[in-house]
Formats: sequence, C-alpha cells, structure tokens
Amino acid sequence: MKIADGIEVLEISMEKLGNPMVLNLTAVYDGDSAVLIDTAMPGFYGEIMALLQQIGVQESDLRAIILTHQDIDHIGGLPELLAESGNELKIYAHAEDKPYIDGEIPFLKFGGERKEGMLQAMPEKRREQFVATFSADTPSVITDVLKDGEELPFGGGLLVVHTPGHTPGHACFYHKRSKTLVAADAMVVANGELHGPNPANTPNREQAIESLKKLKAFDIDTVICYHGGVYRGDVSKRIDEIMASTP
Repeated sequence: MKIADGIEVLEISMEKLGNPMVLNLTAVYDGDSAVLIDTAMPGFYGEIMALLQQIGVQESDLRAIILTHQDIDHIGGLPELLAESGNELKIYAHAEDKPYIDGEIPFLKFGGERKEGMLQAMPEKRREQFVATFSADTPSVITDVLKDGEELPFGGGLLVVHTPGHTPGHACFYHKRSKTLVAADAMVVANGELHGPNPANTPNREQAIESLKKLKAFDIDTVICYHGGVYRGDVSKRIDEIMASTP
C-alpha cells in the first residue's frame, strides 16, 4: 500500500493460533536505495521480496533493516534476510533492545516452550540460521545502534523516536517528507480507530503510555501500526484521548 512517494506498507498475511492476521512492514526508499522496517516472522523471505519487487525495489536495492524492537514477529525474518544478502545489510536497533537481540539476555516475550516449539517446526537450515543470528556466541548482527532523536538518511530523513514500554528499546520512526509515523507496536489500529499498545503484550504499560507524549511533537498525517495498518486522522487529539482513558 503506497503511503506517499518513497514509503509503502508491505502487508504480510499469516495465521496465529489458527486465526488470520496481517503484519504491516514498512519500506522506505529513494532512488536505488531502500530500507525495510521490521522483518515479520521466520519463513516470509519470499513474500517480502515479492512485495518489494511489486513497488520497484529489487533485492540489490535493499541496503538496511531497521528493527523497531525485539519481539519475534518483528525480528523473526532477519536471519534469512541476512543469509540471502550475504550478511551485507546494515542492521539498526536501539541500544536497550540490542542485548536481547544479541542473545546476551533472553527475549522478554519469546522463550520456553513457545521458542522451542517454533524452532522444532523450522526446516533445519532455517533453524540453524535463527539460532546463530540471535546467539551470544556469534558476533552481533546489529551494525548501528539507534539513538533517540537522530535522523537516519533514508527517504529524505527518518527520525528515531525512542518509545520504551512495549519493550525497553522500542522505537518509532517519523518519515519527514510524508509526515508519516511508523508506530510499530506503540499503538494499534482496531475497527478503524487508533488505540494504545496491546496491554497483554506490553510489560510496562504505564511507561508505554507515557512514551506516547513524545509523538505529539510531530506533525503527523498518517500512522502505520504493525498491527492494524494505516490510520489517518487527528493523531495528536487521539493520543490525548488514549492517555486520558488509560488507568
């Protein structure tokens, strides 16, 4: 789905516990250079590449991947993307989530039987890639550590907004040229309305709601939520409503 020149939503359809769901990745591109924001679950490399090609982005154009945070549905496709690129991609993540992604600390929400079950269901090659990528015994896959307020040189400027709460290193990204906020899991869209983060998957909900204040500093025309898709409306007013209605 085209948002504006240089920014598109890539919709990845999948099932969770037998129920259909859509993950909304974002591609930001300019000329022959592109960056992918988040990577879906393991096993969707082919679908991601097909969607990129549909918008005119070739595999060789993909220069970097930005990980908004450590959750498995955002980083799960990274091992295959790295392997297919020959490990030549730049990988961005916030410092607070880096040790989780590097395997120095167990993932906050992905471990135990859930992790073991997913690993056992993977083909052997994909399982080996996954284990190696997120292991403390291998070099860090993060090439660039994100800092709050920095501007990344993608699509005319992509501002980093650290929004902890959903995870310690959760970050949103503001695409200046199109006035688009890539909100990741800081907010969700449900039944056409913008809501705060999913309480069940947000360990520090109070902090996550407080983080929404930072987003009011931006002139936002469009919000891309990883879960729920695109929202257009009075974003600042809606954030005020979300904060006022949250205990």
